[in-house]
Amino acid sequence: MTTTNIPPLALTMGDPAGIGPDITLALWSARKTLSLPPFLFIGDARVLCERAALLGLDVAIAAAEPETAAALFPDALPVLACDCAAAVAPGAPSSQNAAAITGAIETAVALTFAGRTSAVVTNPIAKAVLYDAGFGFPGHTEFLADIAAKATGKPALPVMLLAGPKLRSVPVTIHIPLKDVPAALTEELIVETAVITERDLRQRFGIARPRLAIAGLNPHAGEGGALGLEDDAIVRPAVERLKAAGIDAVGPLPADTMFHDAARATYDVALCMYHDQALIPAKALGFDDSVNATLGLPFIRTSPDHGTAFAIAGKGIARPDSLLAALRLAYDLAMHERTA
Repeated sequence: MTTTNIPPLALTMGDPAGIGPDITLALWSARKTLSLPPFLFIGDARVLCERAALLGLDVAIAAAEPETAAALFPDALPVLACDCAAAVAPGAPSSQNAAAITGAIETAVALTFAGRTSAVVTNPIAKAVLYDAGFGFPGHTEFLADIAAKATGKPALPVMLLAGPKLRSVPVTIHIPLKDVPAALTEELIVETAVITERDLRQRFGIARPRLAIAGLNPHAGEGGALGLEDDAIVRPAVERLKAAGIDAVGPLPADTMFHDAARATYDVALCMYHDQALIPAKALGFDDSVNATLGLPFIRTSPDHGTAFAIAGKGIARPDSLLAALRLAYDLAMHERTA
């Protein structure tokens, strides 16, 4: 892969006690056999050194800036320092390191806004650890939207896209309890989410006319009101508005028949009404190579579709496939953005 014509990707460390360092080191170690775009790791170099030693990996670490990262990348893993306040042990997260975890994310976004890096790729974080330090956001996605809004002065509606080789899916409501979904689900939210999804699939993914399949909220899409009124009262009017706006949308569709092979061939993305309705099929169909991409932001952001996996951190068994897919997708989107 020739990658010298765009700035490097900004890769955040995630929670350093998780598998973020493991999979980062594994990918860099295999860089000569993988189609791996250059990245600048934003985090604690000491953590990488200690984890490499634990995993038995011979990895050279080099202090870097975005402008030097690509040249260093063939011979050393380039790191922009964002140091942890407390010592890091694999599998033992500490809220004392919350400032470094969130600081790495903020730095990655700032560098990408400045054009010094081409996209943001985030290693997994543990929200519960951050909550203990006062983190005020439901998750990564909402935090990134807040950073974007502060930087641009414009509110951003973040849309979570799970993109895999067999399925793209979007949850309309994200990190809220299931019992709160019916009250949070509105016609306007469905329309706004669909419009952002359709626009970004056109502009960033290069799909000329995206086809959107809209899932119903209730079993059998409400069964004509027998199993719930939301599908006819909220979802169906939203789909009609999308059609009237010229968007290729169908629904509400029964979610239990949307994800088999023949059904998936009829659409480019599935819009689902809540978190698990979207993420369960995405992870079942591509757990190791699906990517979490945030749409609706003024910069490109991707992430592995898995968590911190504290139980296997430092054991050398974490698979880097999803991070590799996230890096490749971020690079492809950045290249498309520059040639569109």
